[in-house]
Amino acid sequence: MLSRIVDRIANTPYARKAIEEKADLSAFKHKPTIRILLGMFLIGFSYILAWPAISALAGLAIYLQEPLVAVIGGLLTYGLSHAVFLAGMYLCGAKYSAIFLRWATRVAVEKLLKKQT
Repeated sequence: MLSRIVDRIANTPYARKAIEEKADLSAFKHKPTIRILLGMFLIGFSYILAWPAISALAGLAIYLQEPLVAVIGGLLTYGLSHAVFLAGMYLCGAKYSAIFLRWATRVAVEKLLKKQT
């Protein structure tokens, strides 16, 4: 079952091309611009912002016995976190995301194929 899944993934045009072209992270050798650094910071900050804040709101809602604190506050916090993430992605651009995704695909598929044999 797992070998069929690995074969199907490995035979997708995207994975085949990433393996054939030996996708790497050489584009990251250049010094990143302030815009890219700010975008990466915002992406990371969005993760830090979301779940700890929502967890704290849930704890506060339990303590105050007011479930709406968690419901409304959680939705607003999650929405803010999503907006921060999107701003980070906008600043970083799709170029660096695509480069990283191609490399990660190549590495993962090659490791899965190696385990399969």
